[in-house]
Amino acid sequence: MGDNATVTEVGESRRVGGLTAGLCALALILAVATVVLDVANHGRVPPEAELDVGWSAVLSGLAQTLPGLLLLRRLPRHPVAWVLTLNGLLWIIDGFASSWAAYAIYISPQLPGASAAYWFYSRFGAVLLLGLPLLILLFPDGRLVQARLWRRLSIASLGLTALLPLLLVVVPIDVMIRYHGAALPPEVTRLTLDPFSIGLPYAVWEPVLRFAYAAVLVSLVVPFAVTVHRYRAAEAERRAQIRWLMWAALVDMFVLLIPLENPPAVPAILFGLAIALTSAAVVGAVTKHRLYAIDQLLPATFLYGVLALLVVGVDLAVFAVAGGVLGERDAALAAIAVVAVVYAPLRSRLWRAVRRLVRGSRDDPYATVATLAERLESAADPDEQLRAVARTLAEAFRLPYVRVEIGQRAVVEHGQETGPTIALPVGYRGEQVGRLVLCPGDGSRLSERDQRLLGDLARQAAAAARASELSSELQRGRSRLVAAREEERRRIRRDLHDSLGPTLGAVALRIETARNLARSAPDDADRMLDQATADVAAVLADVRQLVHDLRPPALDELGLVRAIEQQAERFRLAGLRVHVDAPPLGSLPAGVEVAAYRIASEALTNVARHAAASRCDIRLRVGAGPVLELSVTDDGIGIDEEVSAGVGMLSLRERAAELGGVCSVTSPVGGGTVVEVKLPLDAVPEVLHV
Repeated sequence: MGDNATVTEVGESRRVGGLTAGLCALALILAVATVVLDVANHGRVPPEAELDVGWSAVLSGLAQTLPGLLLLRRLPRHPVAWVLTLNGLLWIIDGFASSWAAYAIYISPQLPGASAAYWFYSRFGAVLLLGLPLLILLFPDGRLVQARLWRRLSIASLGLTALLPLLLVVVPIDVMIRYHGAALPPEVTRLTLDPFSIGLPYAVWEPVLRFAYAAVLVSLVVPFAVTVHRYRAAEAERRAQIRWLMWAALVDMFVLLIPLENPPAVPAILFGLAIALTSAAVVGAVTKHRLYAIDQLLPATFLYGVLALLVVGVDLAVFAVAGGVLGERDAALAAIAVVAVVYAPLRSRLWRAVRRLVRGSRDDPYATVATLAERLESAADPDEQLRAVARTLAEAFRLPYVRVEIGQRAVVEHGQETGPTIALPVGYRGEQVGRLVLCPGDGSRLSERDQRLLGDLARQAAAAARASELSSELQRGRSRLVAAREEERRRIRRDLHDSLGPTLGAVALRIETARNLARSAPDDADRMLDQATADVAAVLADVRQLVHDLRPPALDELGLVRAIEQQAERFRLAGLRVHVDAPPLGSLPAGVEVAAYRIASEALTNVARHAAASRCDIRLRVGAGPVLELSVTDDGIGIDEEVSAGVGMLSLRERAAELGGVCSVTSPVGGGTVVEVKLPLDAVPEVLHV
C-alpha cells in the first residue's frame, strides 16, 4: 500500500512539474513575442486606436504567473496557486492580444487574427477584473469563508464582478460605441467585432451596462469585508497570513499614490513591481514561510511609505514654488539650492527618525549603550536597574517582550509575549547569574552587528543583575545581623535578670540579716556571711561565663594561636595527641579570631566525641586573598557520606558563612576527617558592635 502511494505521488509530481514547465515556457514565449511586437509598433500606432502597449500587461502577468507556478509546484492542488497562475496567464495573453491587434491592424493588415486579438483585448480582457476579488476571497486556505452569511455575500460578489465580463462578450459593438460616446477608428470598424453578440435594443442594454459597471465597484468592497471577518475570527497563525495580504495592499496603495506621469513606462514598471510583491506576499503567506516577519515589516512599510510620500510632495512643492516665483529659467537652480541648504538636512533627520522608530536604536550602538548607562546610573535601586535593562533592550531592538531572570524567578518583564522566545545567559565574571528571555516578534534572526550590541547590553545587564543579587544578599545579611544582635541582647538580658539579679538580691538580703544578727547571734551571722560569700562566688562564675560567651578572654590575653593551644591542652589531658602548627599571624580582625577559635574548639570537641582518633593536627596560615586558612585533621574513623550533618557541623559552616567564608568537611580515602575553613580578612571590620 505504501509503495503504491509513493508511486502515485511521484507520478503526480512529474505531471505537475511538466505542467508548470509548459505553462512557464508558454508565458515566456508570449512575453518575448509581445516585446518584439511593441518594438515594431513603436511610433506607428495612432493614439485614437486606444491600444495599450502589451509589455506593461505582460510584466504584470509575469509578476503573477511565475510566483503562481512556484506555488503550484509546492501545492499543486491549492486553489490560490491556480488563481495566481491562470490570472497571470490571462494578463500575458491580454498584453499579447493588444500588441498583435496593433501590429495586424496598422503595420501588417494582411496578417490573420486581428479581429480575434482586438475582440479579446477589448471584450474578454474584462475577465481580469475577476482575478483580484477571487484571490482575496480564497486567501489563504483556498476555500470560501465558512460563515453562511459571509459565504453568500462572497458568492454574490463574485457573480456581480463576473457580470460585466459576460455582458461585454455578447453586447453589440454599436451599443458599446453609443454607450461610451466614442467612435472607433476606421481601421478597427472593418474588423469582425460581434461574433457572439445578442441583438437587443439600446434601451435594454443601457441600464444593464450601467448596473454591471456599478456592480464591479460595489463588489470589490465585499472581499475586503470578508478579509476583516476572517482576521477577527482567526487564530494567531492565520492572522499572520492575512497581515501579509494587508502589507501587499499597503504597498499597492503607496505605488498608486505616487504622482508619476512622465515617462509613462515608470508607472507601468512600478505597477508590475507592486503586483510582484503582492504575489510574493501571497506565496509566502500560503506556504507559511517567515510568517511573523510581517509583524515588523507592516508598520515599517507604512512609516516609510508615508515618509516617502511626504518627501516627494515637499520636493514637488519646492520646485513648483521656485518655478512660480523665479520663472522657469532660474527655478531649477533655486530649487536645488533650497533643497541642498534647508530641506536636505531636514529630510535626512526625518529618515533617521523613522528608521529609529521602526528598527529601534540598534543602528546607533553608542547611543544605546549611553542610554542604558544613564538609566542605570539614575536608577534608585537594583530592581529599577533591571527594569532599565529590559526597557533599553526592548527599545533598541523593537522587541515586544523582554524578561530579565535572576536564578529561577522572573525579576522584570517588559511588554507582552507575542510569539517564540529565545533565552540568552547572563554571566558575571565567569559565573551565570541569570538569563535574558527575548521575543523577537518578527521571527527574524539577529544580525552579527545586532548580536555584538546585544552582548554589550547583556554585560550591562549582568552587572545590574549581580548588583540586584548582592543587594538582596546584603539586605538579608543585615536582617540576620539585626536579628542576631537582638537575640544576643535578649539572651544577656535573660541571664542577667534570671541569674545575676536574684543571686545579688539574695546576697544583699543575707548581708543585711548578718548585720542584724552580729551582736545577738554571732554564729548565725557568720553562717549567713559564709552563704553570701558562696553566692558571690557563683555570681563571679556566671559573669565569667557571660564574658566568655561574648568573647573568650584567652584571645585578648594570649592571642589566637596560644588560645587554641590552651584548648588543645585540655584534650591532651584526656589522651588525645593534638599538634598545633601556626606561624606568627599578626593582627587579625576580632570577628575572624572569634570564628577561628570557636571553629577549632568545636572541631576538637567533635574529634574527641565521635572520631575515635588518637591524633589531631591543627594548622593555621594566612593565605592569598587575604584569607585565614584553618584546617583540623584527625586519624579517626571518618564520616560516612550517608550520614547527615549534625548540629556541630552546621555550626562550623554557619560561623564561616557569617564572615563570607567557606567551610568544608571531608573524609580522605585513607581515613580520618579533614575540616578546612577559609575566612576572608579584608571584608571584616576590626570592631564588631553587638
